[in-house]
Formats: sequence, C-alpha cells, structure tokens
Amino acid sequence: MSKIGIVGAGAWGTALAAAMVRAGNDVVIQAIEPEVAEAINQRHENEMYLAGVALDASIRATTQLAEAIDAEMVLLVAPAQYMRAVGEAAANHWPQGVPAVICAKGIEQDSCALMSEVIAEAIPGAPLAVLSGPTFAAEVAMDKPTAVTLACNDELIGKVLMETLSSRHFRIYRTRDVIGAQMGGAVKNVLAIACGIVEGRQLGDNTRAALVTRGLAEIIRLGTAKGARPETLAGLSGLGDLALTCNAMQSRNFSLGVALGQGSSLEAVLAERNSVAEGVFTASSVTDLAHRLDVEAPICTAVDAVLNHFADIDTAISGLLSRPLKEETA
Repeated sequence: MSKIGIVGAGAWGTALAAAMVRAGNDVVIQAIEPEVAEAINQRHENEMYLAGVALDASIRATTQLAEAIDAEMVLLVAPAQYMRAVGEAAANHWPQGVPAVICAKGIEQDSCALMSEVIAEAIPGAPLAVLSGPTFAAEVAMDKPTAVTLACNDELIGKVLMETLSSRHFRIYRTRDVIGAQMGGAVKNVLAIACGIVEGRQLGDNTRAALVTRGLAEIIRLGTAKGARPETLAGLSGLGDLALTCNAMQSRNFSLGVALGQGSSLEAVLAERNSVAEGVFTASSVTDLAHRLDVEAPICTAVDAVLNHFADIDTAISGLLSRPLKEETA
C-alpha cells in the first residue's frame, strides 16, 4: 500500500481517489470547500461534483493542502489555470523526492506553459509525471474499464507510478513523452467545443467527422512543433481523448459547445455550472502558442474567436469552409 495525496476534489480528483483505493492505496484528498470534505468523510459521496457515486469509506478528505501532500506520491488535479498557484502554495511543504503527477489538462494563459513547465517552476526538484487519456470521471469512479497514459521522463519512477496506480479496470500505458501526453489533452478540449457547436447547429455527422480529423492534424502539428512524438498524439492521450470528448454530452467542453451552437451565450452557460470546461480558457492559450510556434491551427483559432473575441458562429464556420483548397497533409 502507498499513501497517495490528491489535490483537487472536483469530479476528476474524486474519481481518481476511488480508482486509487481500488488499486490498494491509502488515499487523502484535499478539497477547497469544507462542505465537500465533510460530505466525503461523513456520507462518502461528493455531492457537489460527483453526485450519486458512492465512495469507499477509507477515502479521507481534508481542506489542508499540507495534509494532502504528506504522501509518497501526489496527484495534482486542480484546474489548469490554478495549477501555478497550487504548486507555489505546496512548494514549502513538498516532501523531498515525492513525485508530482499532473492530472489537469490545459495550457496556462499568457505564458503558454504546459502544466509540467508550470510545476517545474513552482516546485523545483519534484519528480514530474503526467496522467492523461480518455476518461469521464463518473465512469472511472464506477470502476468501468479505462485505459490511460502515464508520461514520465524517469523510467524507474514511471514504472513505480504505473504499478502503484494501476488496477484491474484502470489500465496504464507508460511513455517518456511528457510533452505529447499534455498537448493532446489540452488541445482536444478546444476541439470538443467546436464539435459541440457543430452538434448544436445540427450540421451533421459528416461535418463532425471532418472536424475531428482536421482537429487531430492541428494537435499533431502543434505537438510536434513543441517537441512531442507523433505516436503519442495518435495514442490514448491524443486521438483517444479526442474521440471521447468530441462525441458525448458527458464532456463538459462538448456540451458547452452544443449550448453555444443552439444560441446560448457563453456567460449564461458558465453561470449554470459549478465545474470547469478547460477548453474555454485553453482556446486563447492554444491560439497564442500556435502563433509563437508558427503553426497553423485554424479550428482552434476559430473557437478562440467565438469564445473570446465576440465572433459570430456562422461567420467563423464560413471562414473555415472558405479556406484555400490544399493537399491533405498533417
């Protein structure tokens, strides 16, 4: 048994707590809201973020960050745009040599930093890993079969993490491509919003298939320009995650796009939710990163225009369809 700390008690952090207990570990999860910690400890359910899913009674919740990171490995599940603040707050208490496993998907605004770059700056010296892949929190929490990617530059630490975090229905594949494991998970959130808009506008399955395919080309272009391996982007943390989130209302980003496509305003959609749709924030980061890397990302740029620059949805769609005809290459 390993002692695992989880920072962030949203739906995904809670689901990971359930999976880690099933893998035979001792789990402590940190929540911002006292009522969430109380619900997990007293009623063994996260009623705010993962209602209806019973949790193992051995999962302990706390509101104290220092208590959660007093562990043998720590899963960082805070939203991407808060990851730096969480890392800086944890740095003074971080036990030497304890791996930081990044479980958030996104790119930091303004800096365009990946989460591994953020944590490397915030918690210098902590061994880093990334856990990513096609995962709906509720399904993981209910122990439905799931496969994910664990990326770690240190082969020995990667093997230990893989063996510690895996269980019968939570299967982990390992890679050393830390950049690739993050690029797929971040960019697919933006593309899922685009696919949701297509669904909301009732543009058909042909359109969505084309969007997913050309979206994957954007992921590969951006990822390889950043230093990722193409095979990682074609794997679970790339294509796998893209396929999942672009086709189901369980996806917060896809469902947000559907609402936009049906005519709702972004402000109205966000006001109805207590969870984060990372693609809303990552759209501007991806577009900025594409400019910095001199990479074409027309779909992500169009989503950014709709979300952040008041672009009309139909005008954005027309702009994509009127791009010059070209050879199909990545």
